[in-house]
Amino acid sequence: MRPPDPYVGKEILSGQFRVLERIGSGGMGAVYKAQQPSMDRFVAVKILHAKFTNRKDLVSRFRREARAMSHLTHPNTAKVFLYGQLDDGSCYIVMEHLEGKNLGQIVRAEGPMEPNRAIGILLQACAALDEAHQKGIVHRDLKPENIFLCNQGGIRDYVKVLDFGLAKVTEREMRPGSMILTQEGMVFGTPEFMSPEQAQGKVLDARSDIYSLAIILYELLTGKLPFDARTPMEFVTLHVQATPMPIAQRAPNRPFPQGLQPVLDRAMAKQPEARYQSAAEFANALKGVLSPQGYQNLVASLPPGTLPVSQPPGALSPVQNGAYRPAPGAEPNGPNPSSAQNGLARPGDGAVTAPPARRSSMVLLFVAVGIVIGATVAFLALRVFG
Repeated sequence: MRPPDPYVGKEILSGQFRVLERIGSGGMGAVYKAQQPSMDRFVAVKILHAKFTNRKDLVSRFRREARAMSHLTHPNTAKVFLYGQLDDGSCYIVMEHLEGKNLGQIVRAEGPMEPNRAIGILLQACAALDEAHQKGIVHRDLKPENIFLCNQGGIRDYVKVLDFGLAKVTEREMRPGSMILTQEGMVFGTPEFMSPEQAQGKVLDARSDIYSLAIILYELLTGKLPFDARTPMEFVTLHVQATPMPIAQRAPNRPFPQGLQPVLDRAMAKQPEARYQSAAEFANALKGVLSPQGYQNLVASLPPGTLPVSQPPGALSPVQNGAYRPAPGAEPNGPNPSSAQNGLARPGDGAVTAPPARRSSMVLLFVAVGIVIGATVAFLALRVFG
């Protein structure tokens, strides 16, 4: 029998919030639905277990997620209201409470999406990521489970981008004394959706998120991933080496708009220099795939400011002479903070926090190197002694 939850039914933060129920949990913490009487609203409270407060890496990651999200104001990013530590030492984040489902749940339940709907969802996600990138924040763990659809203000398919727990915050965004949690050569993220450079443990910038967004769009359109793999390591290898299967070949019985495949090809290019150089540029290419009437219908269905502008100033400048150049003040090649999965709940049915089918995995690059070395030694042994 599970022991009673230490927070359910209790008031926290000097009575500001009353915790009503646990709506998600994981190995490192839990997420609760709480009431905030003074604001007459419900919120989601994400709490890192008190027993982990002596783990500086986990605490630093948790605070980094809160700090990253608190800097973001775009309507398609989940809002953070407050963060800090409770009286028992547990770290917490208070964020908006969402009702709906994440993209992973929707695709599993409904199958592939109609292209106009899928593109409309990606355009909103691009807008949220464009703001993050301009502020020097790279998500690094984009996947269908971290893109949530809710019915907000009567608007269907209103997108909220969630879980910046693996976000890379550039040096100018880090508090003095923050821990840098990883070294180059370590790989964190979700193997099914990570970019080739992330799979190789390289320093990342916003173009890695663009690759992940393209993989998400591919799955929304076809109901499948662009590679067939059975293990995380296979996905890592295929992202680095293999050409994605065209969507018409992956889903031969589904119609796709003319011009969509070239947009996906560019967004999923192996080299960052060959991809779209900003989320807004990717969004503009996706707009071109929609019919003029289809795009006007989308604009009319969403609040002003939800979609990215045509030519944003952006923190990501165009490629010049084959080299990626950040805009003044941005530092995409700064420190690369990260950590292993915190085990907290992911978004789900009816709330911001149900566990997903896919979870972030930590993949160490030296494992792959060890496999290659082992295979080489075995081959040479057979040649010598066989």
